[in-house]
Amino acid sequence: MQFGCCCSLDQAEAAKAAGFDFVECTVRSLTPEVDEFAPVLAAYSASPLPVKAFNVFLPGDLKITGPSVDWPAVQNYVDEALRRVDQIGARVVVFGSGGARNVPDGFSFEEADAQLKRFLSIVAQAAEPLGITVVIEPLNKLESNVINSVPAGVALAAAVGSSSVQVLADLYHMMMDGEALEHVRTHAQWIKHIHVADSGRFAPGTGDYPYAEFFGMLHAIGYDGFISVECRWRNFEEEAAGAVAYLKKMWAETG
Repeated sequence: MQFGCCCSLDQAEAAKAAGFDFVECTVRSLTPEVDEFAPVLAAYSASPLPVKAFNVFLPGDLKITGPSVDWPAVQNYVDEALRRVDQIGARVVVFGSGGARNVPDGFSFEEADAQLKRFLSIVAQAAEPLGITVVIEPLNKLESNVINSVPAGVALAAAVGSSSVQVLADLYHMMMDGEALEHVRTHAQWIKHIHVADSGRFAPGTGDYPYAEFFGMLHAIGYDGFISVECRWRNFEEEAAGAVAYLKKMWAETG
């Protein structure tokens, strides 16, 4: 199993020293809305750890639900963002982006659902030729008012009907909403990426989240994708090595 860290590129050296296998950076850091990409690409090419996944797909002000979606702008952003992800060599992009996807007050959730499907169809058309998998990230209800569970993400991915649109399971969001961890097993064929944190969204091993149960389910379904830590670090350099050691220990013990 490969364990990664959601962090900025300038933390990659510390992540490597801690024992992480890769880093997961933000699509926003690729500045898809800016023409000049060469300096950004050069920085990523020099990373001491491979960048195997990206998150924070959309800026919060690029709305994909609501009465004023600018579909040409969405299309242009998605095309350029995924082209840049491809140039760096990553093959997983996380679609959380609560600010962009949240349904405005008073807006029809039925219409918003149709908009989300339209957005993901645009994504699929761009991702498929590049061999990129975009995973829908269910967010807890404090962070988003739509797509709040693994089954909801699966229903949306199934409606899009593209192998390039799959689902992420995030231990923190599942625990925050009291979602059954069993959903990982029942929707195993859709789970293509994992995020983890511990209680309080702090580093793995510092709280009381049921890692043995969660990792046991991942072993049971034969999960062989990536696992990325997405947490609040009190002190990254001091905590990162302990988090990696804890994850590797729990993975070995539950296998």
